[in-house]
Amino acid sequence: MHRTTLTISLLAIYVIAIIAIGLWNSKNDNSEDYFLASRKLPAWLLAITFIASWWGGGSAIDLVDHAHKNGLSSFWIYGVPVLIATALMYMFSKGIRNIGTISQPELMRERYNNTVALLLTVFIIIFMVIASAVQVIVIGRFFHAYFDIGYANAAILGTLIVLAYSMFGGFKGVVLTDLLQFVFFLFTGIFLFYLSYSQSGGMEFVKINAIENGKEGYSSFFSNVADNLAYVITFGTSWMIQANIWQRISAAKKGSDAKKMMLISFLAFIPLYFMVTYTGMFSSVLYETVPETGIIPDMVSKLSSPILSAILFVGLCSAIMSTMDSLINTGAMSLTVDVFQKYIKPNAKPKVGVFVARVSTVVMAAIALFIALRIQSVLTISWIASDFLTSGAFVPLVMGFLWARGTSKAATVSMLFGLLFASYNLNVALGADLPVAWEIASAKQAIIGIAISFILYVSVSFLTPIDTEKSRKFIRKANVFGKY
Repeated sequence: MHRTTLTISLLAIYVIAIIAIGLWNSKNDNSEDYFLASRKLPAWLLAITFIASWWGGGSAIDLVDHAHKNGLSSFWIYGVPVLIATALMYMFSKGIRNIGTISQPELMRERYNNTVALLLTVFIIIFMVIASAVQVIVIGRFFHAYFDIGYANAAILGTLIVLAYSMFGGFKGVVLTDLLQFVFFLFTGIFLFYLSYSQSGGMEFVKINAIENGKEGYSSFFSNVADNLAYVITFGTSWMIQANIWQRISAAKKGSDAKKMMLISFLAFIPLYFMVTYTGMFSSVLYETVPETGIIPDMVSKLSSPILSAILFVGLCSAIMSTMDSLINTGAMSLTVDVFQKYIKPNAKPKVGVFVARVSTVVMAAIALFIALRIQSVLTISWIASDFLTSGAFVPLVMGFLWARGTSKAATVSMLFGLLFASYNLNVALGADLPVAWEIASAKQAIIGIAISFILYVSVSFLTPIDTEKSRKFIRKANVFGKY
């Protein structure tokens, strides 16, 4: 059978399977059913969907290409921020679950007020839309390279596949398909790691190749760490408060399950990200430069076995889609719970909420696709998307659990600053001729954003009255460190 025909056939079978899972789980009585699967999922399953959400398209394709060029220190781009964010969430997961809200803005409404909750909703939707668009671009380029179809058609096809199963099944459908997608991609990752290792001859040849090409510190973990600090700071802090991961924490049966989920994920991320990094390093012996389509797609497309090539292609697609479905579902949750149910129709019947949730899923996917069809180079923009959360939401969210003196007005001022700061940087990144005292997408920018946000939060808190009973009640309920 022709390679392309075989791949399309296998992809069709895979798509039908995940759509069937979504339809099988399409019975949702209310928003909690749709977005949290009624909080009945075990910790190990939530851990897998968490891993599938982060160990997705970026790690599968982008990190391999970075490691090909820069070596072991490329682990700092994705691996270190993921481990930092997961460790921080391990500390706060019990408190997040103990509060028991469906969404992050609901949690912030309970800690602060409606204004803070609304601002956080804005941050979440901005981040989820841009992050979803990045995944649309990745899968669009992948389909474009593999099937030799136009980028626009490829992006639309990939988006429709994800939309088909995530719209009906809600969070439970996303989780169960993530399980299938994780198995597929794990097989793909292990196979490509072994393939690149065996064809390259191992680390001895990698080191010789690095010396011949003048790549100093190629096999050193701490080489050029300063160059990657911007990723560590911005990705680490923004991913720690990423709403789609808090959604998984909130879906746990209880606080101890949430902590168990984070511990499993932390331990799993270490070998998974090192495996991807080393795959890129081994590929440096096989590829003089990174192919236009990327190393991983090129390796898959050149396999001698059409069957194996098709299986690995589906594995890569599953990695990208598992990240995209998570982002779209969480963005839809914000539109449904924090916009429609809060401001448009608070007394809507549960079934209406489920219908709006599905419409919101379509809206999120459509906006992401719209962006992806018009902006195909979004590396810096996606970094700025993380900067929205880092500069505007990190301090109020984290301090809300730790400091009873923090006030609603302080949170509002801190978040408004973050919104203006990140928007300003985004405009500069898009080409606006505006003065800046820092390099865009740099560690300096990240530190300045967080520092000013923190200073504003603390200073305004001391200058404004506090609702002591409300804030202390929230902190006692969260019981992050088990003091009560």
